[in-house]
Amino acid sequence: MQKNTFSFSRRGSSLALGATALLGLAAIAGCGGSGSSSSSGDSGSGLPVAKAAQAQVIRGRALVTTYGCVDCHSQGLNNPASPTWMAGYSSAAGPHGPGIFQIGPFATYAANLTPDATGIGTFTDRQIYNALKHGLDPGATPDAVITGETPGQGNFPAAPHYLAVPMPWPSTRNLSDDDLWSLVAYLKHGIKAVANTVPDSQGPPDFWASSYTADKVGPYPLPMYPTGSEQFAP
Repeated sequence: MQKNTFSFSRRGSSLALGATALLGLAAIAGCGGSGSSSSSGDSGSGLPVAKAAQAQVIRGRALVTTYGCVDCHSQGLNNPASPTWMAGYSSAAGPHGPGIFQIGPFATYAANLTPDATGIGTFTDRQIYNALKHGLDPGATPDAVITGETPGQGNFPAAPHYLAVPMPWPSTRNLSDDDLWSLVAYLKHGIKAVANTVPDSQGPPDFWASSYTADKVGPYPLPMYPTGSEQFAP
């Protein structure tokens, strides 16, 4: 049984958000080839080297409200004034409501992404960043600066617990660090806590590792533009 801390998914699609919204975002923000990682930390303002900045929170809000995170984490309601804003799957939605997915034999649920103890409130900013960047479940991954993608090297866990399949982190990992830290800033420091205990997601013994191989989700970092399937034609 695996706690699915992040499960950005579009209702009615097995890979929701990955198929449309966040893949589109990744194509825009990550098409530079090597992960497109300008870092907000380099500016000396805001996460990760200082407290969250309001500009980061506003940028994170724009990303969350534009690219479909709400389809599951806010029951499909794109309204930051909602009392259950980003609070995840609600049992009131029923077995076919937004935020619940049947992935083969496993049921997974969109998590509470508010800074409540029932959501992401007990995790550090870096743990949330590592979830978005590396696909690592913050509930099973220490707070550490990860410098590689190979298990057991560069602080990458030797036995990684990946997020459940509906979460399109293979797309979010291609966002710039500015965008990733802005998402962290908004979720951790820009919204109110909502108490909502989401059921634990089910998962395979390998914690989805076999589902996230390069042949299934694509390489990281992305190859430099243009590849053999791309061309610039103004």
